[in-house]
Amino acid sequence: MSASVVVDAPATSNSVKPDVVGFYDERTSSVQYLVTDLATKRCAIIDPVLDFDEKSGTTATRSADAILAEVDRHGLSVEWILDTHPHADHFSAAGYLHDVTGAPTAIGEHVVEVQRLWSKLYNLPGLPTDGRQWDHLFKDGEAFAIGSIPGSILFSPGHTLASITYVVGDAAFIHDTLFMPDSGSARADFPGGDARRLWRSVQRILALPGSTRLFTGHDYKPGGREARWESTVAEQEAENAHLSDQDEDSFVKLRTERDATLPMPKLILSALQVNIAGGRLPQPENDGRRYLKIPLDAFNESIPWG
Repeated sequence: MSASVVVDAPATSNSVKPDVVGFYDERTSSVQYLVTDLATKRCAIIDPVLDFDEKSGTTATRSADAILAEVDRHGLSVEWILDTHPHADHFSAAGYLHDVTGAPTAIGEHVVEVQRLWSKLYNLPGLPTDGRQWDHLFKDGEAFAIGSIPGSILFSPGHTLASITYVVGDAAFIHDTLFMPDSGSARADFPGGDARRLWRSVQRILALPGSTRLFTGHDYKPGGREARWESTVAEQEAENAHLSDQDEDSFVKLRTERDATLPMPKLILSALQVNIAGGRLPQPENDGRRYLKIPLDAFNESIPWG
């Protein structure tokens, strides 16, 4: 299935409202999105999750299949399968969804830097590090479309080297840059992360119109509240716990001190080797089974994770 990338498309319009449905994954606190142009019934799937049970090593497609069921229920045509960045806390289902739907996969062009970094950490000299695992690599400012709704790309690093924000009509999919206002911002201590770049990415996002709907990549339900994932630029500016009364230097200090207290994500070493390969599991070995590769004692000194 072909997808339209229009380099000279008009700027996105805050008056155009795509239909957005979030699918919350309890195991990883992740949010997957189905974004639809109701006029054309064309849609995109953003940050899909491939189920993985770290205790048994079992993978499944329940989460991705729930999105496909919604696609079928409404007679939609999948135009894009999009990831905002190589995730450290869940496996991407982009490869699986591509095989089922034929829709092209895409991610930001700086994923090649993440591939180069992590292929060395995993000692994977045979892994191509030119982004060929995706059908398209988006550049900062590039225009695209979901059906008749114009979209554009905001390069927004800080959480990772490669993070991008998808702006589609009046909606922006901001991944792990900002969480809901009561949860603040995302960590910036992953390899290649940078709190100062994160602040600057946040400012680019907050420069969007105040009514822009912001859809975050995770929600950890602080205080036991129900999961939430939609806010606006105006709400984030007024209420975000990590932005209130902060400037760049104070934010960097806050973020750096907080990151030093956070444990290493439990799935990072499992997930990134899959996600730098476009959501593809390792090839079966001579016994027919697939195996993950975990580097031992790789981060004790270089990263302050507990």
